[in-house]
Amino acid sequence: MSNYKHGLDYAKEQDKLDELSHYRQQFHIPKDKQGNDLIYLCGNSLGLQPKSTKTYINQELEDWANLGVEGHTDAKHPWLPYHEFLTEATAKVVGAKPIEVVTMNTLTTNLHLMMVSFYKPTKKRYKILIESDAFPSDKFAVESQLRHHGYDDKEGLILWKPREGEELLRYEDLESIMQNHGDEIALIMIGGVNYYTGQFFDFKRITELGHKHGCKVGFDCAHGAGNVDLDLHNSGADFAVWCTYKYMNSGPGSLGGCFIHERHAHDKNLNRFTGWWSHNKQTRFKMRDEFDVIPGAEGWQLSNPPILSMAAIRASLDMFNEVGIQKLIQKSKKLTGYLEFLLKDLGADTIRVITPEDPKQRGCQLSLQVINADKSLYDELTEAGVISDWREPDVIRIAPVPLYNSFEDVYLLVDKLKKVLENKS
Repeated sequence: MSNYKHGLDYAKEQDKLDELSHYRQQFHIPKDKQGNDLIYLCGNSLGLQPKSTKTYINQELEDWANLGVEGHTDAKHPWLPYHEFLTEATAKVVGAKPIEVVTMNTLTTNLHLMMVSFYKPTKKRYKILIESDAFPSDKFAVESQLRHHGYDDKEGLILWKPREGEELLRYEDLESIMQNHGDEIALIMIGGVNYYTGQFFDFKRITELGHKHGCKVGFDCAHGAGNVDLDLHNSGADFAVWCTYKYMNSGPGSLGGCFIHERHAHDKNLNRFTGWWSHNKQTRFKMRDEFDVIPGAEGWQLSNPPILSMAAIRASLDMFNEVGIQKLIQKSKKLTGYLEFLLKDLGADTIRVITPEDPKQRGCQLSLQVINADKSLYDELTEAGVISDWREPDVIRIAPVPLYNSFEDVYLLVDKLKKVLENKS
């Protein structure tokens, strides 16, 4: 869609035509001191709370109050199999088969558990490849894995870097790295949508390249789950991890998720850390049986899960299931394209979008580099009623989320940004 127009009336007209616009009413929108809705464009950091979340959590609080321990079997949604209530909807969101996904732990914990299984260094092949500007937690995690196995965390890390004067990564450079170092690399672990630039990588291309050179391949989909078409099963990736508190609106610090490709589902010899929740459900409570791993992603669980967090995830997933990820992606492309259209009016000498122009190579986030600006511009934008996101050294991240953001939100953001820039000039 490229026939965008200027003016607030156009934005309001698009909102009237939008078949998903009524979902905005199903979220709590933060307000300013005067009670007006803030322009919330920060779903890439923390998604807004669905109004249904309280009802879902209250149901579990009531069952706990009324049933105590019997809630494990007798609650309206019994706690013992509660994680299973999330599986099918999660699989749809990330493009996987139900046997390939599980909701558990938090993101970096899951990343470590995946590396226990899929980072198997040898004397010759022990290096890990990540993008040079990976999210810090990913970088710290892979460095600690290198140290854990007795390797130098700088010498053992290979960085896929952008070319000088560029922000985005090129696949030719990755191919060149693999040509030169492929036989030294045990694991490729890439942030599926880069947190800083918003670049969405071609999972299938990277996976095929990695596998061709004998590497295992995994992705951190924190900025991808609920945002882009991950298509994890067809990508062939060995594993992926994600959080649910960004685009999946499950609340601060909520549980994460894991994908393990089904070709690993029945491999009982695959090294892993285990706990009683990865043990056969039928004999789990007999306590004294030898360990018998559950097939599929469930076999990576450790402990019984926190039900209150899962209730919040279920509230959000029910909405995702109702709408469908493809409809959300369709609207996301229109919204983000509209944002890009309006930003171009501010002039390339003022605002530079470092996120890829190709909609297939990005989600809803646009990273704006503001020429000759510092964090004071972001602070003034916040004062003007826009909740966005600043990342050092000079980027404002804007994410119009299709479930609750509107064309009017996007119009008002750019209008306020324009006024802030005029005041500073």
